[in-house]
Amino acid sequence: MEAGTHMFSDQDLKQLIVPLFLEQLLLMLVGIADTFMVSFAGDAAVSGVSLVNMFVTFFLYVFTALASGGAVIVSQYMGKKDKEHAQRTAGQLLMVATLLSALSTALLLLWDRPILGLLFGKVEEEVMAACVTYQRIMAFSFIPLGIYNTGAALCRSISRTEVTLKISVAANVINVAGNGIGIFVLHAGVAGVAWPSFFARAFSAVAVTVFCLDKRNEVYYRIQDIFWWNGQTVRKILSIAVPSSIENGVFQLIKVALSSITAMFGTAQIAANGIAQSIWSLSALMVVTMGPVYITVIGQCMGAGNVEDADHYLKKLTKITLLAALLWNILIFALTPLLMELYPLSEEIRRLVIQLVLIHNIFNALAWPFGGALPNGLRAAGDIRSTMVVSIASTVFVRLLLSYLLGIWMGMGVIGIAVAMVCDWIVRAAAFTIRYEQGKWRTMQVI
Repeated sequence: MEAGTHMFSDQDLKQLIVPLFLEQLLLMLVGIADTFMVSFAGDAAVSGVSLVNMFVTFFLYVFTALASGGAVIVSQYMGKKDKEHAQRTAGQLLMVATLLSALSTALLLLWDRPILGLLFGKVEEEVMAACVTYQRIMAFSFIPLGIYNTGAALCRSISRTEVTLKISVAANVINVAGNGIGIFVLHAGVAGVAWPSFFARAFSAVAVTVFCLDKRNEVYYRIQDIFWWNGQTVRKILSIAVPSSIENGVFQLIKVALSSITAMFGTAQIAANGIAQSIWSLSALMVVTMGPVYITVIGQCMGAGNVEDADHYLKKLTKITLLAALLWNILIFALTPLLMELYPLSEEIRRLVIQLVLIHNIFNALAWPFGGALPNGLRAAGDIRSTMVVSIASTVFVRLLLSYLLGIWMGMGVIGIAVAMVCDWIVRAAAFTIRYEQGKWRTMQVI
């Protein structure tokens, strides 16, 4: 590498970031369309889908953490120019993801009603029937989902994010069109919503796997790596995936607990919080987009032993995230009053939603780039345990406790919950910035 040059040009970063952002935006818009169409399937269907999705999200986090663990390893081997081990890791990741997703499918199919009864208690029989139907079909989609996440992680590791964008466009067309047919033509209720999701995920799994088998790629799947167990490689993947899964699992449990607290504040605040959260998800897209970019870029730099480039890109990517998040959050907040026109809301709820979005967007732009995006760079360098400990501790001792103190004890309601959330972000941002400045990540090894 010539003096004064770096491993990734500005054009390389653009080709990574733009397709990822468009993919995330597409998923968000399709999710809104899905929610709208499900509402035509009846109240029991809506309730069943929403309840099961809360539970299914836990598995999605596990599959995502596993794929991210593999992506870190592949990216580091690519930086090291060790194609043999990169390909072996990719194949082993596909094998482990398929086995884990198959095990999850079997778990939900064998103990569907006991699990749902334990989670949701004695809901109405019609709602429980919808839950069972939806969960069984979604369980079948776990295997293609695990396979797709693995392939998508490999595409990002080799900087081919445009591939997953194209697949997502096609898959979401299948999903939305299928929902329309299932609900409005076949009148299949919950099944009319669930089967299109399965077919869309199956298409995505096949499409990304066909691409990843192409020997023209920088790294590709080899059959012998998929059907052969290599304990050392699997341990490396799990060393990153397991802490991330624990971190995400705790976060999901805390979200359920916070939902219980929010339910105590009355109809107006519950409605405002629900609407605000949908807008928050849209506001957070920029930081969410940058997570995989950190993993690919920092992972390759550290794999190449180029710590100075890793440091350069940690700073550069954080600046990009900060600026992009600031502009994006300002845009979404400016559009919020217009979005409110789509809902038949009272003035009280409308005012509360705007307050919640304002609190969220200020700190999502200023604190979350350091608390949510930067730690992905530290993980890609191998600093796994500290990021897990900080995230879990901050979620439990800041977000959860402050939500109780501010929301209930001080009577601030959902505003208190929002303040607790941004306090969590500020603590994380400070902790991860200090961790970065300490420089311990510079000496860590993954491969």
